[in-house]
Amino acid sequence: MPVLYDRLLKLKEMFNSKFGSIPKFYVRAPGRVNIIGEHIDYCGYSVLPMAVEQDVLIAVEPVKTYALQLANTNPLYPDFSTSANNIQIDKTKPLWHNYFLCGLKGIQEHFGLSNLTGMNCLVDGNIPPSSGLSSSSALVCCAGLVTLTVLGRNLSKVELAEICAKSERYIGTEGGGMDQSISFLAEEGTAKLIEFSPLRATDVKLPSGAVFVIANSCVEMNKAATSHFNIRVMECRLAAKIPFLCGGLQTGCWNSGVCHLCILFGELLAKYKSLQWDKVLRLEEVQAKLGISLEEMLLVTEDALHPEPYNPEEICRCLGISLEELRTQILSPNTQDVLIFKLYQRAKHVYSEAARVLQFKKICEEAPENMVQLLGELMNQSHMSCRDMYECSCPELDQLVDICRKFGAQGSRLTGAGWGGCTVSIVPADKLPSFLANVHKAYYQRSDGSLAPEKQSLFATKPGGGALVFLEA
Repeated sequence: MPVLYDRLLKLKEMFNSKFGSIPKFYVRAPGRVNIIGEHIDYCGYSVLPMAVEQDVLIAVEPVKTYALQLANTNPLYPDFSTSANNIQIDKTKPLWHNYFLCGLKGIQEHFGLSNLTGMNCLVDGNIPPSSGLSSSSALVCCAGLVTLTVLGRNLSKVELAEICAKSERYIGTEGGGMDQSISFLAEEGTAKLIEFSPLRATDVKLPSGAVFVIANSCVEMNKAATSHFNIRVMECRLAAKIPFLCGGLQTGCWNSGVCHLCILFGELLAKYKSLQWDKVLRLEEVQAKLGISLEEMLLVTEDALHPEPYNPEEICRCLGISLEELRTQILSPNTQDVLIFKLYQRAKHVYSEAARVLQFKKICEEAPENMVQLLGELMNQSHMSCRDMYECSCPELDQLVDICRKFGAQGSRLTGAGWGGCTVSIVPADKLPSFLANVHKAYYQRSDGSLAPEKQSLFATKPGGGALVFLEA
């Protein structure tokens, strides 16, 4: 807390220098590291993140005009001002202030307000940007809590998380809600199993004999600046809609009609055809309505979807819709021109990753002697699936994962959206000093100086607390 107090005092001084006044309150929202459960929250499945020490802080002064003035302690992020009653969010340019506007607009629309009080805000963040540690969602959550506080309204942490998850989509990213949920629901000293529909969080006690280490690959990836993330979301939506409508189930089994799988598939086909597939958006909905296990869903995926990519024409034939209907009714604006969809690979990752999350939680609860080894194996499997089936890794992440394992990590995987950003590794506590030294030397100390020092980040972390309001520094 002394470090946070010092930051608040410094922020107070900078605010006074910028606006010529003293802030009335401060809001903090943490970043997060997802230990396991990647790219499955928007499919409806549970994830297992924890908040990190790095955060976004905002100093706030309500004003009597309708002017909203935003400034940032980082000179790379220019000042922005607008009317609090005319919020426009540009999806084509994911500029920093648009994330603040997402949180503000979410609270405004939740309460149906047409007139908002203006405010002066100074933002300070120490979460590495575009690193997979959720700096953007922390800013959205911080802005939502700022707006709620200025209005003098009250909402539960769950309500705030749901509003901020929905409002971040104004920026164009079809996220699932994990980042906002852990930012509000986190508690110091424990990771959380985050479940959806309804949103709830359960404590998960991590092993005392190990630490989790975050390493930045120094490759930046902004989810809103590319279509990579939304393409995966759309592939998962399509994988939830078409397996049985395509007639994908195989009929060549020598024991057809007798073996367990044939009976299962026949029952599933009848159930699935009775569903309103056009209303199904998430892979978890399919499993829930069919009433089978994740392991059985993996068998269904093997039998009902072909490994070869689907093109838009085949998808339209399966769903009985036109290309125009596919583009306008199912796909997001930045995925309408995609030519191939890997439905089999994406569904296989989602169902296997969802199972790994539950296995991870079970191991933490049972605490066997080889607990760290078992958790590490699940993390390794997760990375392989992200790399091979979901294709959201990159060469630098793969190299960093290999280095972390080489120097003592029991498990290591990408965390966050991928295509850059960070890895998270589980490391026995007694190996931490040598692990940090060796990884730093092997990955960051490159003779050609290709990794900028300011982007280098390697640190052990413990579960931190969630979003807070401070009335004075």
